[in-house]
Amino acid sequence: MIPLKPVIQLLHFGYHQAMSCIFPVAIFGTLALSGMVEIPFIYRYDAVLIILLTVQYLMYRSGLETWDEIKVICVFHLIGLLLEIYKVSMGSWSYPEPGLTKIFGVPLYSGFMYASVASFMCQIWRRLKMDMTGWPGLASAWILGGAIYLNFFTHHFLPDFRWLLTALVFVVFWRTWIIYRVRSVTYRMPLSLAFIIVGFFIWLAENIATFFNAWKYPDQQQAWHLVSYGKISSWFLLVIISVIIVAQLKHVKAGMGKS
Repeated sequence: MIPLKPVIQLLHFGYHQAMSCIFPVAIFGTLALSGMVEIPFIYRYDAVLIILLTVQYLMYRSGLETWDEIKVICVFHLIGLLLEIYKVSMGSWSYPEPGLTKIFGVPLYSGFMYASVASFMCQIWRRLKMDMTGWPGLASAWILGGAIYLNFFTHHFLPDFRWLLTALVFVVFWRTWIIYRVRSVTYRMPLSLAFIIVGFFIWLAENIATFFNAWKYPDQQQAWHLVSYGKISSWFLLVIISVIIVAQLKHVKAGMGKS
């Protein structure tokens, strides 16, 4: 007979995970549906932007997201949009469909795909009352996060330091653990392991998005196929930037609350 308490714990954990994924699910669900059903009188990319802005508004009005979380999402939208504009200009991928809300060949909704990671991080942090032990400190975390973000730009004309940066992640965060709570029970997990898990699931979502023509990599122009496994490392590094920013903001806010 299966013990009842672990099942209840798992159900509660799954519930909070699902609730934290509302915005990411809205994004990829919208991309999937709009890829199968033609929306009249409006370009697909423009319709996706309007839908996602509406979802964000409803989440805020319903209390599912706080104003502080909205501000974090806006920051990540800008960070993601700048990266998208650069990557598209370098031919890394493309958005082949027309749209009125495209800037330098990039639809404005694309920044929300990065912001969805921040939305998940903020939501799950609050819902599971997360904290961290062994945080490496402001300087180490921000320098590493900045180097990771910069490498996304510079590897087109300088050596790609992705694997060196990945190794540094495990060095810098080797003592860092996530503390999270499900009901009255406290659990913990190595932060680097959490990076890998989240990066893998984003890669799965990316496969769904490219299948429904949200964007296309150069080798997917003729026919869709699985996104390169190497992209998992890219999302792994991007998740680290998200966690560094969200964690630092949470720590700053906690410190202000004590003052």
